[in-house]
Amino acid sequence: MMTKRKNTGLDFVVDKLTNSIENIVTGDSFPTEISVVTRDDLKLTTKKNGWVFNWLSEFKQPEREVYKLTIVNNPAGLPTSEIF
Repeated sequence: MMTKRKNTGLDFVVDKLTNSIENIVTGDSFPTEISVVTRDDLKLTTKKNGWVFNWLSEFKQPEREVYKLTIVNNPAGLPTSEIF
């Protein structure tokens, strides 16, 4: 029996695709690296530190891969993908 998947929407808008992280106010562009998230990376992604998404829960799902976007080793975002 196949389980019905819950459709979850996203609450953000992608305004522009670029090859780096860009400040939309100033237009400044920052060199960006994409790498796989480690459990240690997730120690900083807590509600106490201002994150509103539970990245550890996402990380623990075996069918998902979580990546981090960094600007000179500063976390900027954590995209995730699901393997089908």
